[in-house]
Amino acid sequence: MELLLKSRKFDVVRERVVGRDGRDHVRDYVIHPGAVVILPMLDEERCLILRQRRPAVGQVLWELPAGTLDIPGESLEIAAARELEEETGHAAGRMERMCAFLTSPGILSEKITAFVAGDLRPTRQNLGPTEEIDVETRELSEVMEMVRDGRIVDGKSVVTLLWYEMRRSRGW
Repeated sequence: MELLLKSRKFDVVRERVVGRDGRDHVRDYVIHPGAVVILPMLDEERCLILRQRRPAVGQVLWELPAGTLDIPGESLEIAAARELEEETGHAAGRMERMCAFLTSPGILSEKITAFVAGDLRPTRQNLGPTEEIDVETRELSEVMEMVRDGRIVDGKSVVTLLWYEMRRSRGW
């Protein structure tokens, strides 16, 4: 495997493989350390949701709090708690792992683990110098409608919210 690019958050590598046709092929991949996403529930019916500027797509998006696993040795639960507090200014008394999923396995190794957080208490938002995030409280039913009507288009947020809704409806 050949390293094409090493960045702060990911690496790009090139791999030469022999295909089913017996010929040599070149595949480029993005190697990513993974991430966490958190659904912060204030109570049974209300949650926190973010408006976050995303320069890569030139938009301000509705999203759930999330972050890259960029601290060596940090557990998923600790990373989720840290990201929740940094981005929302709330600490969780309860953090439960819901699911994990690959975002784009054809080109990207990123695996995201989704959590639901409860028993929230206000602390202090601690954003990085380039983060532009506004936190809003919304009814979960409204947030689910935002998924259905296309106002929430961030994949990790959509997967996490739909997983949570399915889980709740089935009593998991």
